[in-house]
Amino acid sequence: MKFKFSLLFFFVFFNPLALAAELGQLSPAQLTQLQKEQNALVIDIRTEKEWAATGIIPDSHKLQFFSATGKYNPEQWLSDLNQLRTNEDQAIILVCRSGSRSAMVGNMLAKTKGLKNIHHLSNGILPWIKAGNKITNDCPSKLACK
Repeated sequence: MKFKFSLLFFFVFFNPLALAAELGQLSPAQLTQLQKEQNALVIDIRTEKEWAATGIIPDSHKLQFFSATGKYNPEQWLSDLNQLRTNEDQAIILVCRSGSRSAMVGNMLAKTKGLKNIHHLSNGILPWIKAGNKITNDCPSKLACK
């Protein structure tokens, strides 16, 4: 019996799948808190038209992931992202219009690239705007605003 319990304990607490990086979902308030308390890097992955239509979250960076035709280059995008990061442990928060694309990209970063501390704004920028949070058209990074 002790052997079975020990085996169960091992699989529950030392299972490599249990230690896999996961994507965190954030509310607008949680995004603001993580940005202030941990200097989280907020990345808006939407298209130029979307940025122009709504603006962006203050102190976030425009770094488009999908082209207008849906194409993407994850290696180039990740290289651009790494140039914006201050360190490997810095929290990254992805933002899109509705939360679908940011969830997809965040899961890719967490599961296939092994990045930790990856989050996305649940339901996208629309709830951020609806809640009356600030929006800006400024871009703090030349790299991400090509």
